[in-house]
Amino acid sequence: MSSHLPIAGLLLACLLSGAAPSALAQDAAAPEAPLAEAVYAPATGDAWVDRQLADINRYAERYPDAFLDELMRYGGARRAYAAALLNEQQWPAGDIYFACVWGKVSGLGCRELVRARSRLPQGSWADVLASLPEKPQNTQWRALRHAIVASFDHWERPIELDALLRSQLGDREQRRQMRAEERDAR
Repeated sequence: MSSHLPIAGLLLACLLSGAAPSALAQDAAAPEAPLAEAVYAPATGDAWVDRQLADINRYAERYPDAFLDELMRYGGARRAYAAALLNEQQWPAGDIYFACVWGKVSGLGCRELVRARSRLPQGSWADVLASLPEKPQNTQWRALRHAIVASFDHWERPIELDALLRSQLGDREQRRQMRAEERDAR
């Protein structure tokens, strides 16, 4: 009998409110729709990169100026261009980051990657990279992954490195010491 109480309660609520049961069911389902739209899946072909790009979205939502400064200083992007993509074109920050940093490490530039992405609006980033004249190289993926780690370090944002990145870059304190030594050597 207790399993019928939620149904009985719903029917009683319908009768008292004058609403049809289907209307209440639609209202209850409504909050789920925006969640489905909010799923970000860059599909670069590298799951670690995809997770970091999703986190970059969250960071840029809260700190858009720091995000734009990072792209300008280290991603080879003009600030006004990146800001227009973010604010006017409503591009996800992770996509802007990927386009600009990949543009830098590949030598194509941010705008060329944005154009390539715009030609394949329903495609994944893996599709976009496959459409480029030169196929992605391992050195470019490594440079992108290192740039992501450096950005998270600049932002003092936690990041979990996979085994390969840990062996290449060490922990955050080791990276800080290495950067300090590089600055002192100049």
